[in-house]
Amino acid sequence: MTPSAAAHLDLRDIHAAAPPAFWPPAPGWWLLAALVAATLGYGVFVLIRYYRRRRLQQRILATLDELESAEFDNPAQFVSAVSTLLRRVALMRYRRSEVASLSGDAWLRFLDATGGGGTFADGPGSVLATAPYTREPEAPARQELLALARQWIRRNAGASA
Repeated sequence: MTPSAAAHLDLRDIHAAAPPAFWPPAPGWWLLAALVAATLGYGVFVLIRYYRRRRLQQRILATLDELESAEFDNPAQFVSAVSTLLRRVALMRYRRSEVASLSGDAWLRFLDATGGGGTFADGPGSVLATAPYTREPEAPARQELLALARQWIRRNAGASA
């Protein structure tokens, strides 16, 4: 072809396709965004649940600290107050039908099975079954009972619960 013939053909240069638009994104990006949002939502849910359980545990331990510093007329009142606190925590953590009717040795076995490790039935916690029902109970080992209750509360009302 001669240069004058090419000028008469009105040919155009090759053009590339337009770049893809920024919006809407491809389906893979939507899937990734949904996955990231679900992961973040679950993470926030777990953190809030951990924070609430931790705060609840701190309030219960503060109540136990108040019992430690409180003055009681006799040892039976102190033991009854500790047992009541433990029962309240147990009712929050376990089914009511499983906990509400327990008393005496059954209550101690429940406490051992749920975090006491045998120290309620055979250790300083055994006073929980006997002291409230005796006329003149001997003074329990107050610090040992409080330490045992504190340990049980941490296992049952804590963030890992």
